[in-house]
Amino acid sequence: MLTDLFQRMQFGLAAKRQNLTEFLETAPEEKKELCCEDEHVIHSHLEVIDTALEELENHSFGVCAVCHGHVDPGLLEMDYTVSVCLDHFSDQERRRLEEELELSAIVQRALLPQNPPEIPGVELAAFTRPAAIVGGDYFDFFHYRDGSHGLVIADIPGHGVSSAMLMSSLQMAIRTMAPETDAPSEILERINRFYIHNINFTTFVTIFLGRFDPITHTLTYVSAGHNPPAIVSQRDGEVTWLKPTAPAIGLSEEFHPRTECVTLEHGDILFLYTDGVTEAFNQVWEQFGSSRLAEMLRKNAALGAADIIQTVRQGLDIFGDGHALEDDTTFVVMKVAG
Repeated sequence: MLTDLFQRMQFGLAAKRQNLTEFLETAPEEKKELCCEDEHVIHSHLEVIDTALEELENHSFGVCAVCHGHVDPGLLEMDYTVSVCLDHFSDQERRRLEEELELSAIVQRALLPQNPPEIPGVELAAFTRPAAIVGGDYFDFFHYRDGSHGLVIADIPGHGVSSAMLMSSLQMAIRTMAPETDAPSEILERINRFYIHNINFTTFVTIFLGRFDPITHTLTYVSAGHNPPAIVSQRDGEVTWLKPTAPAIGLSEEFHPRTECVTLEHGDILFLYTDGVTEAFNQVWEQFGSSRLAEMLRKNAALGAADIIQTVRQGLDIFGDGHALEDDTTFVVMKVAG
């Protein structure tokens, strides 16, 4: 049994190492800065992976540092860095493990897609189109503990069934944890802790998680390596980009997301999107880009949320001129009534 588990772990860790190494070697500098701000966080994570691979190779993996017996296989699947048996856990560590095991069971079940909520004075609309039959893009709406509105958009590299399965687990995790807190940062810290050493999680996820107060029009958010959402000002037409406040999920051993706040005025637009929008190519291999997106949003800022969705869809189709999608494409529009 342990032999089979260790073989699966070795395969999963090797795949994760290859994915991260390829990202470092091939991703444009702008993309790397967006996802992790500093490449050091990825190199630190690679060191942890390399240590585990070395221990698997020399048969010292999964040996308890206290009693020198074998660590419980279930613990190792959840966190391959565990170095002590369950018997040697403190009471606090046991309670935390129980919470994570409960979450682990819950996230295996998928949720049906949710419709945009009715928020007085706010228009919401969304669009998603996978590059394959199923995709790795995800967006959702939910409520926090105090009743404030939550919105999220996320992207896992690649597309297809494996990406879709990871996205469904992420959706379930967020919808499970949100009613227990009012802090987006707390949710992402838990999710990173759950995924960072999970042997079944072999890549990373970029995610923007927000909390909107419809009374004050305040958006509180954390952005883990995600494409900067755009805010279009009704007053002067200026476009502001909400930059990342943390590395992408699954990249950093030390994950402490910074929380930011912005107040939306009447008529302002929040545009969330995945990189399938700005990285769409036309027939001569030009990218759609953030500048073209900003100009399109400025020109159509007077439209309602649903019409903006349609305008961007049409703009992407015209730009691509029939060119097949290279990536999943998702965007969400929130407009404060003016």
